[in-house]
Parts: sequence; C-alpha cells; structure tokens
Amino acid sequence: MGVNRTRSLPVKGNRVTASNSRHHWLALALVASNTGFAGICSAQLAKPGTAPAKGPDAPKPGDQTQSADPRSDAPIVPDAEFDSALPPLSSDLNAPLEPMSAAPAVAATPATATTSATTVSGDVLPPTGPADPQLAQPLIPLSSFDTTPLQTAADIKDKDAPEIRYETATKGLDKAGSGLEAEYKALSALAEGKGKAANATQVAARGREDEALAVRLLKSLGYYDATAISTIETIPDADKTKPARLKATVSAQPGRLYSLSSITVQANATTPPDLVRQQLPLKVGDPIEAARIQGAEANVSLTLPQQGYPFVKVGERDILLDDQTPTGAYTLPVDTGPRASFGQLRTEGDPVFNLEHLGLFPRFKAGELYDNRMTDDLRDALVATSQFSTVSVEPVRTGTVNADGTEQVDLLVRQSAGKPRSLGGNVGYSTGQGFRAEGTWQHRNLFPYEGALIGSVIAGTQEQGLSGTFRRANAGRRDRTFSLTAGANHSNYDAYDAFTTSVGVRWSYDSTPIWQKPLTYYYGGELVGTNESVYDFTQGKDVRRTYGIVALPGQVKFDRSDSLLNPTKGYRLTLNLSPETSVQGSVKPYIRTMIEGTFYYPVSSSIVIAGRAKAGSIQGVDRDDLAPSRRYYGGGGGSVRGYGYQRLGPFDPNGNPVGGRSLNEFALEARYRFGDFGIVPFIDAGNSYESSTPNLSSLRYGAGIGGRFYTSFGPMRFDVATPLNPRKGDGKIALYISIGQAF
Repeated sequence: MGVNRTRSLPVKGNRVTASNSRHHWLALALVASNTGFAGICSAQLAKPGTAPAKGPDAPKPGDQTQSADPRSDAPIVPDAEFDSALPPLSSDLNAPLEPMSAAPAVAATPATATTSATTVSGDVLPPTGPADPQLAQPLIPLSSFDTTPLQTAADIKDKDAPEIRYETATKGLDKAGSGLEAEYKALSALAEGKGKAANATQVAARGREDEALAVRLLKSLGYYDATAISTIETIPDADKTKPARLKATVSAQPGRLYSLSSITVQANATTPPDLVRQQLPLKVGDPIEAARIQGAEANVSLTLPQQGYPFVKVGERDILLDDQTPTGAYTLPVDTGPRASFGQLRTEGDPVFNLEHLGLFPRFKAGELYDNRMTDDLRDALVATSQFSTVSVEPVRTGTVNADGTEQVDLLVRQSAGKPRSLGGNVGYSTGQGFRAEGTWQHRNLFPYEGALIGSVIAGTQEQGLSGTFRRANAGRRDRTFSLTAGANHSNYDAYDAFTTSVGVRWSYDSTPIWQKPLTYYYGGELVGTNESVYDFTQGKDVRRTYGIVALPGQVKFDRSDSLLNPTKGYRLTLNLSPETSVQGSVKPYIRTMIEGTFYYPVSSSIVIAGRAKAGSIQGVDRDDLAPSRRYYGGGGGSVRGYGYQRLGPFDPNGNPVGGRSLNEFALEARYRFGDFGIVPFIDAGNSYESSTPNLSSLRYGAGIGGRFYTSFGPMRFDVATPLNPRKGDGKIALYISIGQAF
C-alpha cells in the first residue's frame, strides 16, 4: 500500500580511482612480459629486503628503475623506453599478419622436489603432479545423472530423530482488532503444522514465516511500523520418560496506526462535478486499511458505469507515507472516458437472433444515459433463453456526439449458438400415487425465433400420458410466452379412473432458473373431454360418465423468495382463478379458486423455518355435478403427508374418496442443512370438505421427518410420515420421493 521514496547512495570517487589503478598495473605487467621486460616486472614484484639481481640485466647506476621511489608518482617505465620496446606497426591494414616464432623446446625436467619448485619473489609454487586419468574420461550423459539431493549435516543428524510436539501462542495481535488474530491463525504456518514437527529447526522456520505473516497483516490494517519476533522455548514434561515439548510464541508490536492526511483524485471533469470523489467512500483521518481502500476504488469502478461512464479505468494508487506524523497522502488517477448514452444494437457471430428479435430484449431506449445495469440485464435475458453456448454484450464507442454532449455508445452482442435439442425428466414415488416418471424432448428453436416444440411422456403405475406443446418465448415482447398444448392422459386412482383429452392455449409471464421474477402470471383457455368413473349416490354404485369442460384458467404469483427450488428466506403469494362450464347433460357454470401463501425464515445459516397455508373453494355447482378430476382432494406428498394421495375428505360407501368443493392445508418445517445433506422434521394438517367453504373442525394431522440431498439443480427429497389422527383404512407409514422441497 505505502510507497517509501528513498534516494540511492552515491559511489565514492576514491574507490573508483583505486580500482582503475589496479587494472592499469595488470595491463602493464602483461605487456612487459610479452616484450622482454621481465626484469622490470621481476624487480617490481620482488619483496622488500631481497638481494638485487646480478648479471648483464642488473640495473645500473642512474637507471630510473633503480632509484624510483615506490611512493612517488613517477612512472615505473618511462614512456620513451616503453614505446621503443613495442614492435613496429605497419600502416597497411590489409597486410597479412606476421608469422609467430616457434616457442623454444623445453627439456623435460624430472618432477622432483628440488627441481620443480620455481621461486617468484620469494613464493614457492606447489610441485606439479602427474595428470589425473579421470579428467580424460568423457562426461556422464545427462539421462543417467544422479539427481538425488545431497543430505546436509542437519539432515543426517536429525534423520532418525523422533517427531517432536510443540505449542503455539500469539501476543500483541489483539491490540490491532479482535478479528486479526482469527485471520492470522487461519494462515499461520505453525497452526498448519498442528503441533507436530520433525525437529526444532523446522519449528523455528515456521515461526519466521509467521513473523512475516503478522507484519503483513498488521500493515494491511495501517500499522506500517509493525514488528514481530518469534521465540522458541522448551517446556519440560512432568513425566521424565517423555521428551520435552516446545513452545513457539509470535509476539507482535503494531506500533502507530497510519491515517490518510489528504485524498487527491486526478480525473477529468464529470457531470455532476466531483462524481469520482463522491463515489470514493474515503475521508481524511481514515486508517490506511488495505480492504477499505480497495473496496472504495472498486466502488468507483462499479458505480461510474451506472452513471454514464462505461469506459472508466481506475489507475494505480500512490500513498506517500510520512513517519513523522504518522499519515499518508493518497493519490488516485482515474480515466473516466467520455460520458455516454445508449445507441444501437450490433451483432456478430452465429446468427441465432437477428437484430429485429434482439430489439425485444433491451429495457432502455436509444438516447438514454448509459447505465451498465441495463447492459447486464440485456445479457441475462439472452442467457435465460437457453439458445446460446456463449453470449456477451459490451459497449462500443462510435465517436458520434449527441446534442446533450454525450457520446453515442452502441452495444455489440456476440452470439454463439448452443445445442437446440435437449432431454429432461423427473422421477418420483409416493404412497397412494405410486411410481411416476416423466420425460421430455425439446427443440428450442425449431420455428425461429424461439419457437420450440416439446414432447412429453408420462409413465407410472397409476398415470400414463402423452402430450405435445408448441411454445414461443418472447412472443412479441420480452418475457411473454405463448404456448399451445394438446394431450391425452389416463389416471387410475382410488378417487376416480379417467381417460382425458385436452387442448389448451396460454399466455404467460414466468420465472426461469436464471431469471426469477417477483411478479408472474398466466391466462388462457382450455377444452377438456373426459370419461371418468364416479360413484352415483342415487344409484348406490360406480358409473362412468363423460364430461365436456370449458375453462378460462388464470394465475397471479407474487414471489419474494430467494430461490425457485430451495428458498431460504422471503415469501410467496399465489392466487388461482378459473371460471369453468361443465357439460354433462346440461350446462353448469361454476368458478374454482385457490389461494396459497408460503414463508421462509432463516433462524441461522443452517436452519430455516418454512410454513405454508392453502385454501380453495368451488362456487356455483353441486359436488356430484362436477367431474371427479375437477374436485378438491387432500393428502399426499404435496399436501398433508402421512395420508395417501387424495385420501383426505369425504368417502363413498366403498371406502374410496369422492373429493369436495373446498380445501384447507397447513404445513410447518424446520430445514436443517449440513454440507450437501439435510434433515427436515415437519408437521402437516388439512382436509377437503363437501361444502363450498373450508372449516377447521375436521383437520387431519400428519408428522414425520425427511432427508435432503442437495445437488446443483435442486434438493432430492425423501420424506417419511405417519398420520397422527388416522381413520379406518389409513396406513401407518407413507413415503415420498421427489426433486425439490415440498413447498
């Protein structure tokens, strides 16, 4: 974070001079030896006190080499004498080089102690021995080279040493805040060792790592004078037969807390003025804390694109610390780029959608001030279509300046087509409903754009069906879906046995797994023809009747939960309304209504209390004039658990449910989650009634416990329940298996 500016120390002149003199002397000695001035070199190398050389090469009186004072500045060899000793140079640069004279042969001298030693200025060179035959051998190939690391003395010493134990302690970190010590322990090398080490040296090395860690953490909070030291001490064990333990203590001194003395933002003029400074939540006097400053800078990068500056770039901060104060001067350069407004859409890549269809998705108009949230919203809407393998939306400068001074910025949509076909399915089991499996095949873009064809098959022990659906998403406007469905179904339950065909049309505004909307709805029409078994109370037996039904179903749902499949907080309110007409000998109009509310309250990070209340009513028709499949039933995995599917409510003389015109249900769960698993105790209550108005006089209760296995697509549910006030014929245990929570 901090920048301490220091000046480099200059190199002293006398050292440079001495170094240059030595290089000059070595060069001179080499030249002298090559030009016959061995006597001069020998004289300069001779030790003080040695006898002067004799012979023809002995110095004569008056020679400068003899009378030169080594402490004087006179040259060792006069320039004239040095130049005369050099060989003549030719002015022809292209002339061939002169041949080198052959070196005189040197007679072999026996390597004896008396003849091999050569005296140079009183020093004796060691005798030259015979050549080592190993030096003449070829090098070992790299592939066969032994790469085993050498053992150090410490390794060999402690190789067989027993594992030692140690304790850890910290001091001084609590002075900088309660949370710092916990963060230190999470990163500590001593703590990672879990109190075990090979030797004391390893414990000390971990202690040194933790010293640096403590200082780094303290500096991140603004304590730039922080220091830390680790100590290792021996703790003798009370049992003399056991080895002594070690105690590693890291002691920290936070020192002074540095704070901001000034805040300077280097940026272009913005609208409104000082926009960058307003979005930088720092003030003079704040501690120079790394997380606080990084978060403030991130806020600038996040909020400016939401206020018309899509190309903002936050530069590298500079903090100049003053250890006298102690404070720091903070400077942040910011390149805001031009103030921009929305332009047109562009596209490149696979032509999944053309520009006309892409124009259905934006929630902004051309000319509006640029807001990055609208760009993200457009990208999310495209992802929710499931038509792309990858899709991106990014602003592109045009250079066109509008009348209000903003630059027009186009949005470039890069498309990459995904696989249009997919398979899906779900499987479940519940007591009374039996085994049920549903599989779907879908081509998402068979009729461009976003015209999907969906086929569905239901196979179960008590239900079989086949249906086909044409669905066009974003039909004419964003998030509106049109669907046309036709299907045939056979259901065989205790309440009825029905063969049903239906055709339905629907317009809807729905949530998706990616885009959960707070308000959804649907409305449409439905034609149903069904042949069903029904108990005729006037005849006292089961009969089969055929019904023709015309319905106008609709639903409004207000969703403030945080998830579609596994909500942990929030609530939902749902209202269903369906005016219908049943044709069975005569026309009998009626209206079916249902209202349901659920809530989710997080007690802690692992426990959620969930509740549900539901009530339904059918007005305008007698129960026996209703098709059995259009009546209300209670009981089952999505109703009152512990009772069989549709087995709550009135019965016929044969002990089979006949359904009713009203319904109420209540449920309460405690969802406890640990990792990918969960336990859910629950209690349910409810019933269905012959009357058109539900009451609380005949509630049936069920309780049980469930298990949850949480996956990426939702929780797997396993519930076991029992009726608390059973009737004759109710089972003791009911089992329910499905995907998703009960509500």
